[in-house]
Amino acid sequence: MVAASPDSARSTTIPTVATSATTPSRRRGRSIGRVLTYLVLLTWAFICLFPIYWTFSTSIKDQVAVLRGPQYIPWTQFEPSSIGWDAVLAGDNREIFFRNARNSLVVALSSAGLSVVLGSLAGYGLTRFSYKFGPWRNRDISFWFLSQLILPPVAVAMPILILYNELNLLDTRIGLVLLYTVINLPIVIWIMRDQFASIPIELEQAALVDGASLFGAFARIVVPIAAPGMVAAFILSMILAWNEYFFATVLAASHAVTLPWMVAAQVSSQGAKWWAMAAVASAAILPLTLVGIFLERYIVRGLTAGAVK
Repeated sequence: MVAASPDSARSTTIPTVATSATTPSRRRGRSIGRVLTYLVLLTWAFICLFPIYWTFSTSIKDQVAVLRGPQYIPWTQFEPSSIGWDAVLAGDNREIFFRNARNSLVVALSSAGLSVVLGSLAGYGLTRFSYKFGPWRNRDISFWFLSQLILPPVAVAMPILILYNELNLLDTRIGLVLLYTVINLPIVIWIMRDQFASIPIELEQAALVDGASLFGAFARIVVPIAAPGMVAAFILSMILAWNEYFFATVLAASHAVTLPWMVAAQVSSQGAKWWAMAAVASAAILPLTLVGIFLERYIVRGLTAGAVK
């Protein structure tokens, strides 16, 4: 048996000592990094959620508390009052509020559904077929769709107003549905274009070999795989249509009035009724908050699908 030399024994023990010495420091570094990450996330969550809390706290203040200054903690800094919610849910205001909420719901859901149907077909065509329109190809057509978002709404307000007057679409739900569908289509097309591009075309080719039609392969193979993206596009379109104010004010007067219009209607010649405005805004925020909480995983999955191929 050959005895190990002192130099070899020393060389084998040094890495063990170094490893044991650096392990606690690495753990402390990970702990500090984790704490800093949580602090950043908590700070960002506070920044995002504080406006919602401020809006709700304003809705339970009276005129004196609103004009007094920043007061955020009920029963400590101010006494809660129902004057804001009475201006929304009491008497005839209740019927007006629920009518406007029904208009917002119908317009948002209808335009979002129509946007997803048309945008999915357009996105599928841009990923599976080659188009040529003059010097334009698929990439140019896709960019043209996206470039429509750059156009300011005020630039097309007067032509749309004249067109809707000729077509008798002013102050109608169908008029808002068609307009919001056109507004949301570019975003839906780009979301669904990325979704379909991440799906292997061999799956559809196999279905076509088995005797399925082109639309059958799309409906039975592609749509189930791209469903998360469709849900994300639907939710995003619904949120944009629900919050839209400019065209709702220009094209609606009484029958098709939505909740954003009702928020702005709390301003009169006597001043702004901040408590009533905050109450209407809180009621309008609540459905979207519930959608975000319960469908958050579908939104994230749909928007990130296709990012890593």
